[in-house]
Amino acid sequence: MSGSSTVIGVFAFSCGVILLYRLAVLPAQVCLLLAIIPALLWFLPIRRMLPGSFRALVIGMALGIAWAFLWASDRLEHRLPEGLEGDRTQVSGYICDLPSVGSFNSIRFSFCVTRWYGLSLTPEAYDSLPTTLRLAWYGKPDLVLPDYRLRLDVVLKNPHGTLNPEGFRYEDWLFRKGYRATGSVRSAIPDPSVVCTPECQYHRLHARLADWVDSQFAEARHLALIASLLIGNRGHLSSEHWDVLKATGTIHLVAISGLHLGLVALGAGFAARRVLLAVSSTRLSERSVRVTVFAVVLVCSLLYALAAGFTVPTRRALIMVAVGSWYLLNAWQVPVWHSLVIALGAVLLFDPFAPLDQGFWLSFGAVSVLMCVFAGRLGGTGWLAGLFIAQVAVFAGLWPLLELVGQGQPVAGLLANILAIPWVSLVLMPVLLIGGIAVALFPALTGLIVPLMDALLDVLWRFLGGVANMSWPDLYGSTPEIIGFAILVLLIALVPIRTFQLVGVAIVATWVVAASFQERPDNPHLAEPEVRVWDVGQGLSAMLRAGDQVLLYDTGPEVEGVFSAAESVLIPNLKALGVARIDTLVISHADNDHSGGINQILEHFDVGHIVTGEPKAVRDKLKRAGAVSIVECGGEDELGGELALSFWRAKGELKGNDASCVLTARRGMEAEWVFPGDISSRVEAKYLRVSRNLSAKSQPRARVVIAPHHGSKTSSSKAWVDELKPDVVIYTAGYRHRYGHPHKDVTARYRSAGATAFNTACSGGLVLTLDNGTVKTIEARHSAPFWIGGPGLTRAECKIP
Repeated sequence: MSGSSTVIGVFAFSCGVILLYRLAVLPAQVCLLLAIIPALLWFLPIRRMLPGSFRALVIGMALGIAWAFLWASDRLEHRLPEGLEGDRTQVSGYICDLPSVGSFNSIRFSFCVTRWYGLSLTPEAYDSLPTTLRLAWYGKPDLVLPDYRLRLDVVLKNPHGTLNPEGFRYEDWLFRKGYRATGSVRSAIPDPSVVCTPECQYHRLHARLADWVDSQFAEARHLALIASLLIGNRGHLSSEHWDVLKATGTIHLVAISGLHLGLVALGAGFAARRVLLAVSSTRLSERSVRVTVFAVVLVCSLLYALAAGFTVPTRRALIMVAVGSWYLLNAWQVPVWHSLVIALGAVLLFDPFAPLDQGFWLSFGAVSVLMCVFAGRLGGTGWLAGLFIAQVAVFAGLWPLLELVGQGQPVAGLLANILAIPWVSLVLMPVLLIGGIAVALFPALTGLIVPLMDALLDVLWRFLGGVANMSWPDLYGSTPEIIGFAILVLLIALVPIRTFQLVGVAIVATWVVAASFQERPDNPHLAEPEVRVWDVGQGLSAMLRAGDQVLLYDTGPEVEGVFSAAESVLIPNLKALGVARIDTLVISHADNDHSGGINQILEHFDVGHIVTGEPKAVRDKLKRAGAVSIVECGGEDELGGELALSFWRAKGELKGNDASCVLTARRGMEAEWVFPGDISSRVEAKYLRVSRNLSAKSQPRARVVIAPHHGSKTSSSKAWVDELKPDVVIYTAGYRHRYGHPHKDVTARYRSAGATAFNTACSGGLVLTLDNGTVKTIEARHSAPFWIGGPGLTRAECKIP
């Protein structure tokens, strides 16, 4: 097979691996057939009748799909038996990552299991038990575990997370990382009987290195940044760190990846070549010098990757550095794109789950942009101009990709990266690496080196903080505009024709100015009303759309600095639907599972006004007083000329659940939706007396009810269920939550009333529309990928009691 056919085959292999993750189910028979195709094309006489490039394309694609299928199916086979979920069990094993501080006074860590206790399983079922667990130990804020080899008493459950069309999916992250069960630790004791394999020894040594960094640099003001940049330990980074890094688009600076490994490779290669040429310019041939330099680069890069935890981004960067160095070693006269394709294939060969990682796409996207700009550039450039061109090109080139994955491109990131990257690359990282080695060899130098590191990090952090706090314009553009902007910027960098560049810059500047002053686009117009109930775990958030108007009922839960349904679910999904304005934001009451992330919603969307059952408590939650008008729940309104809205709150000095604002949305005689918040049975009785008088003469043909208080036994009384007689009831509860929602007595009442029941913990997000007078419900799980919604998986087993 020729060189070009090899590259085509490798590219096809990569496409095959990526293609598998677009499937909703794993087609076992199809993948078996695809595994046979390469053999047929290779050994049968028909192969001589086909062009080599075509054979490479078909064989590569088939092998890629088959390779990804083998790994994915093997990972899916490791799971908890249904009867083991929620029960206490004991496991032995070792810690296989650096513990980090979790929410609610906990420590979180990965645990590699070597033995399970007290299970009566067949050998086949035992072999299918999870080998890697993601655990939380509550009441352990000090990050101190009894040992690295432990016997744990744990309560486990299968992987589960919120499921919506867009936004962060915890279940994706768990599958990608190989965590086939999650749970909490009840107790732990050292277990020296655990045989420590080479992998176990590595994690033990890495933990010791992290402890050494923590103790040696304990006096540093920027210990969190030092630990992150030196050994990839991001466990010390606070929510303030993450806020600044996200606002400035510089998270990549604290993730050991291509930038850091590339610096190590360049430094090691430069030093090795200088030393070799100085030692002997006659004894060693140029080929020997190249091979030695390559070996030094590879060893140094590998050592740094191991010191940084050998994480997924680090392994990916190591492969790319190795492939790039190999091409430079051999000085191959081939297109530079060949090395990128080979690196892509190598990454997917060693890590078939890489396409599930956004960093994979952004890494190869950034490298592709840089290659496009500099490898195809018709003219040379100086280092300063090159640095500026590189940052502008990456900013523009990655913008369409960031929009595709549901992220914005912060304008602040352009200025931040133009100055931060050279500071980190040329000044900070050399000082950190050389200083770290110097402290290890000569501990007495700590008093001199730590202040120097702090001073350099002060410069970086003050700059990033200043950029993050600046007021930056929001650039609004359609997908074609963003793609056109990216292409034009890349052409300006590529084509050294001054007239073309001046005209291009003028067009880009004009568009940027126009986009900066452009008002947020209006909401899209819907022909028929639509109701969406988001899957936000143990909480509630729903959206009503009619015409071009939007009403958002509650914003879901939030754990400050850890999780926000507004950030991970609502904002990306609303933006994906083109929503720019929320006409009415209803906050039923101020409890955190209904009003979490309200400030983030106000930052990202124009909000007309807030309606709530607890005006004072909600106003106290706002960071900016007077940012939006707040009115007490009550009265009537309409949405988009399609839905009649009625707001009701029980009278009296009520707080918390019983102060919830009850929303009823109705479309003529066709359908009615009832959003009762968390009202208890005593407030339900008051609502029923009011609603009985209003709707006795006009019962809708279909009624949808959100179960009050997530299906708690203190709500959904018999009178409530019998009076409303809903056709559909929706429980917004967390999967296997400690409160046990929905309660079996409640579900029995709705079932006896003939209501069709949905639980967001099982169905994911729900879309409800009207079809000829009937309510049509679409569950997110039906379009979920195979590792979430496939036959036999967690969501198929999630049943309403």
